[in-house]
Amino acid sequence: MRTLLILGGTRDAYDLAQILASQPGLRVVSSLAGRTDAPRRPAGEMRVGGFGGPQGLASYLRDNGIDAVVDATHPFAMQMGWNAARACAETGTRLLRLERPAWQAGPGDRWHFVDDWQQAAPWLAANSRRALLAVGRQDVAAFAGLDHIWFLIRSVQPPDPPPSLAQAEFLLARGPFDQQAEHDLLRTHRIDTIVCKNSGGVTDGKLLAARQLGLPVVMRQRPPRPATAQATDIPQVLDWLGL
Repeated sequence: MRTLLILGGTRDAYDLAQILASQPGLRVVSSLAGRTDAPRRPAGEMRVGGFGGPQGLASYLRDNGIDAVVDATHPFAMQMGWNAARACAETGTRLLRLERPAWQAGPGDRWHFVDDWQQAAPWLAANSRRALLAVGRQDVAAFAGLDHIWFLIRSVQPPDPPPSLAQAEFLLARGPFDQQAEHDLLRTHRIDTIVCKNSGGVTDGKLLAARQLGLPVVMRQRPPRPATAQATDIPQVLDWLGL
């Protein structure tokens, strides 16, 4: 019996667990960060919460007989990627990073790239009056002080504590969202700018709607990741596992 640890939370992580949980001779454990209440349960076994840094993760790998790790965390889950690389190097555990290719601007896109939200705030201050924030609930506070901008803040759960924004409306929803629904949302709320992270994969509804409407998108680029074996889709993961 081999044991695989999936560092999860993304849609690809759930899909991978669903495929692998029925494989004979393979025990699948998915680890979720625990940042949302009542997370969707993946196929196979599940654990929730941090490990206590790279040393804690290394201990977990040893104590639980983990044979391989697939890091399928979000591209912006910065610390876990580095912790996994260090822990797997220390324990000699095989490690694969599953990450969809980054989005690339196409004809008609008006994307403004930033490395962090501190770069985004001055651009918004000068160019936007009504913005959709699709940045995750933990990053909303970076836009405090932009009092002349009305924000539509979309997240799975409300920010806690609520950010000190002068003009804001909260929309609690879980994607994916199709292009027509996003088009209608942007028109209804008179959005003139979208702010998001370069999560990657198939170009999603809000970016297609922004292209259709000619709206600018302020997009945060992905942070650096450690050099590890890489896969961009689940079939590549299955090949790496020899399945």
